[in-house]
Amino acid sequence: MNLPTIITVARIVLVPVFALVYLWPESWTYWTAAGLFALAAVTDWLDGYLARKLGQATRFGAFLDPVADKIIVVTALVLLVGQHGNPWLTVPCVVIILRELVISALREWMAEMNRRGLVEVSWVGKVKTFVQMAAVTVLLAQPPLPQTQWVLAGYALLYLAAVMTLWSMVVYIQAAWPTFRAGMQDETPPDVALRTEDG
Repeated sequence: MNLPTIITVARIVLVPVFALVYLWPESWTYWTAAGLFALAAVTDWLDGYLARKLGQATRFGAFLDPVADKIIVVTALVLLVGQHGNPWLTVPCVVIILRELVISALREWMAEMNRRGLVEVSWVGKVKTFVQMAAVTVLLAQPPLPQTQWVLAGYALLYLAAVMTLWSMVVYIQAAWPTFRAGMQDETPPDVALRTEDG
């Protein structure tokens, strides 16, 4: 339990607090919830930076960090769908959540094949993560009705994030395909470096 891991755990603990604040029936809670989500996004970068800077990267931290990210992002998307209650927001949220499930399953497969290993971060993943966090933060900060220019801007950013999410999924599947195919055929996978989508 080093400092980066403690920060990651704190991000998970923050999730129910963030959810309760967003659902609290007061106007100020929108901005507060958006601030908590933005804080979680910053700590996502911070724990990775500290792990590298302090030489405290661990297998447990590498496992827990993406789990924490997905928990808070999926929670935020579900809350937004519940509050906005329209197909325009629901569609990109469903796309993003389903993609996360697919990639999580693929990662489990890679772990079973002992190919989880070291991965490189693709630029697509970095941009996707930034756009997704920005979209969710903007939407959390605004009441769902009326649909102001900020809400519409959040919708646009979320659709862009959904497109980049699918793009990064294709990149990841293409990189993992030799290992996946080898596993299906019980072969030893070629030693190729994987490129992941998360930044």
